[in-house]
Amino acid sequence: MQHISSRILRDQKVKRFLISHSTNIRYLTGAEVSFGRLVIAPGKMTLFVDARYTEEVKKSVNKGVSITSIAELSKEIGRTKQCLFEGDHVTVLQLKRWKKHFSNTRLLPAAGLVEELRRQKTTEEIRTMKKAERITKDILTRIPGALRSKPTERELAWKLRVWTHELGADEFSFDPIVAFGKHTSHPHHHLTALRLKKGDIVQIDMGVRVDGYCSDLSRVFFTKRKTTEQERVHGVLMRAHDNAVQAALSGRTNHELDRIARALLAQEGIEQAFTHALGHGVGLDVHEGITISSHAPKQKLLQNEVIAIEPGVYFPGKWGMRIESMVYVK
Repeated sequence: MQHISSRILRDQKVKRFLISHSTNIRYLTGAEVSFGRLVIAPGKMTLFVDARYTEEVKKSVNKGVSITSIAELSKEIGRTKQCLFEGDHVTVLQLKRWKKHFSNTRLLPAAGLVEELRRQKTTEEIRTMKKAERITKDILTRIPGALRSKPTERELAWKLRVWTHELGADEFSFDPIVAFGKHTSHPHHHLTALRLKKGDIVQIDMGVRVDGYCSDLSRVFFTKRKTTEQERVHGVLMRAHDNAVQAALSGRTNHELDRIARALLAQEGIEQAFTHALGHGVGLDVHEGITISSHAPKQKLLQNEVIAIEPGVYFPGKWGMRIESMVYVK
């Protein structure tokens, strides 16, 4: 990480970069802290923490990262005339305090510099994410059996949590979506006490964390034979999903993938029911990096980027469906 971080300093023409976002600190140092500051300087990275974290951080921090007291931060920043900071992760009040403490240093806001580095995953990161994906797929295979007892949405969500820990994941990567019947028409439905009825469509959207890294998958389950309309919609949604997944190669753009999926839905006259982005990057955050949408800034997919492809259609008052898979971009 050190040579990559030094490249940021060269590109931005500064001598210090102050990183405060805990996920970015975790990515660059290997240490998980709820409070800490990382300073990148030419040839060195220093993690500033208080006494609560010192011993724990020493066990997990990557080689080459120095650890020192948070009390030394002002002195370190004061050594340079200009310092970058993560403008997209710092509050107005925090910046005001820093300007007071670092009065001789000009603070320059930056956005997305570390997040851009995080897009391309290492072999180890991909191995960890595939483990999280396998656990999630295993959980999803248990859903049909669990539906036989006609649980409520909350009861099924609790089973998901139990299975997550039984199978060796750390936790959910986000609060799962468990939706029955008409609730499936809400893309971001919140759990209720609604009990499953025969004939309900069931939508599950969930992921787990393994060693900090996320998975994200969505599946649709049917509790009786699909209607003609459901069969048609599910079929075109699967084709849109599969075509986008096959097109997700390095060098292709987020706009291209979005158009590929929407073109199929448009042919069936249901494109207007697709109300969100086609997908997003996945990693230490369940949503990170690229957004797969024609409305997002145009970006090319990168080799070893991990993305989720999730076309969905929603018919208010009736039902909805979303199918989501993870793609490891080659």
